[in-house]
Amino acid sequence: MPIKPEILKLSRPERSRLFHVEQVHLRFSNGEERMFERLITPPRGAVMVIAIDAEDNLLLIREYAAGLDEYVLTLPKGVIDPGETPLEAANRELQEEAGHAARELHPLKRISAAPNYMGHMLDLVIARDLYPSKLEGDEPEPLEVVRYPLADIDELITQADFHEGRAIAALYLLKKWLSQGN
Repeated sequence: MPIKPEILKLSRPERSRLFHVEQVHLRFSNGEERMFERLITPPRGAVMVIAIDAEDNLLLIREYAAGLDEYVLTLPKGVIDPGETPLEAANRELQEEAGHAARELHPLKRISAAPNYMGHMLDLVIARDLYPSKLEGDEPEPLEVVRYPLADIDELITQADFHEGRAIAALYLLKKWLSQGN
């Protein structure tokens, strides 16, 4: 296993309400020095929920994505609140964003999005045995809930408005999980 580089200096050139950029000055085991930039990640993580209803439909949401300035089709997701477990956060986010709760929650995998630039981790959770239950969320507008046949996952990932990499990865991992008899 390689030897991790020595951190020589940390500095924060940019800061916003949501994002903090940190410069990391490093010395690698071979003596080379470099400066990298990364987004500082809050200590709490996030969840993404793969919800499957009794008719074998995925519950998706359509929400505004400020980074792209467009509406996208994706899976319910959100941050883990202090004191919550990932499964509790998944059930809460499912209720806030899709108007359902789950009696069955299965952790699938913890993934990263861009580990070279940020330490953000996302817990993927499968939700089954759903029932109607709505909680007030922090969304600025009601989210459209879209039911999509589980059998058509391969078609879904090719749709133009379903392009979030984390959601696509979640569906591939779901297919593997289901193929193992779950």
